[in-house]
Amino acid sequence: MGKVLAVIPARYGSSRLPGKPLRSIDGKPMIRRVYEAARASGLFDALVVATDDARIFDEVRRFGGEARMTRSDHASGTDRVAEVAAASDAEIVVNIQGDLPFLSRALVGPVVTAMLENPTIPMATVSVPIYEPATWKNPNVVKVVSDEAGFALDFSRAPIPARRDQVASDQGSGLSATRLLRKDLTPLGRQHVGLYAYRRDFLLRFASWPPSRLERLEQLEQLRVLERGERIFVAEVSESVIEVDTVEDLERAQALAAASAGREEGAGQP
Repeated sequence: MGKVLAVIPARYGSSRLPGKPLRSIDGKPMIRRVYEAARASGLFDALVVATDDARIFDEVRRFGGEARMTRSDHASGTDRVAEVAAASDAEIVVNIQGDLPFLSRALVGPVVTAMLENPTIPMATVSVPIYEPATWKNPNVVKVVSDEAGFALDFSRAPIPARRDQVASDQGSGLSATRLLRKDLTPLGRQHVGLYAYRRDFLLRFASWPPSRLERLEQLEQLRVLERGERIFVAEVSESVIEVDTVEDLERAQALAAASAGREEGAGQP
């Protein structure tokens, strides 16, 4: 089996949530939560935080993680991951976004497994079902549709697939969000989770390509791959996920972490 390297790209600047990697979630910086969750999955031969910010670098080293200072002129996290991958002998490189504080083996495992079992897959990612209308319509939530073999057909911030008949029915009947939360219903769509696995050589080629037309329109760099005629395998999992992109997301993460800590404390009581 090939060596698997996981890289967590982390930058301090963020238009929607400045200083995101060092934001505290129930007393622990988010970058530490992501790193420890990735390490606990047991899926990786090596795990590195790639950053150009000394504050993030120092924090990762402080809690015992491995960090690498990368160039400051990278246009994206993928470019930062590629810089680390270029100096590695790993066969598979996993890009774990630094905004997944509750990353689990159930979420990332299928992506790594797909890459290890099928050497023809150049790149893979993951999706989870969407049941809530607000999530489906939220432009901050990226959606994906796949073909019958599990390869991506399109990624968009728009609510895809459009489900014309369902939308018309919902508007006419006042279908409630509560009913749509029932897991026995067909999902409105699938949410793309910002987690990728690549063949190392493919990642280095991908990072060398200029941004594509659709990528610039949607601000989604994975569209660069599809526009080049390359394939992205999408592992479908049912695991719920919180991606922290906004203050509201951070508040949800705070509440979940606090509730989880409370349950653990309760379980430890005699």
